[in-house]
Amino acid sequence: MRYGYIKQLDCDFHQAAQRTRDALSTEGFGVLSEIDVQATLKKKLDLDRPRYLILGACNPQLAHRALEAEPHIGLLLPCNLVVREADDGVEVSIAKPEAMFQLVDNPALGDIAEEVDQKLQRVLDRI
Repeated sequence: MRYGYIKQLDCDFHQAAQRTRDALSTEGFGVLSEIDVQATLKKKLDLDRPRYLILGACNPQLAHRALEAEPHIGLLLPCNLVVREADDGVEVSIAKPEAMFQLVDNPALGDIAEEVDQKLQRVLDRI
């Protein structure tokens, strides 16, 4: 996938979600939002879907630097991670910051995007 990283996990859904939260914390990220897509679609549309959780993560120091360089970068924040049930287990995917920041024509964001990317790759390595 050109716009994200994916990792298959050999654990249950709740363990994967907790391992993801813990790994994010280790890299200085907090989870600002959690969207339970499965529950929302069931409630709003009466659809049954596999579990699917979107975590909106933010590293305050890096977010501050990005906002200083580009005030409208908030349109691309927070970093989204997905924990989802797949046919062959549980999958965690992370949007590639460098791919997202390419939408913004501001070279000052290059180093920040690279640093965020490295941190999020370490998150995947830890889970």
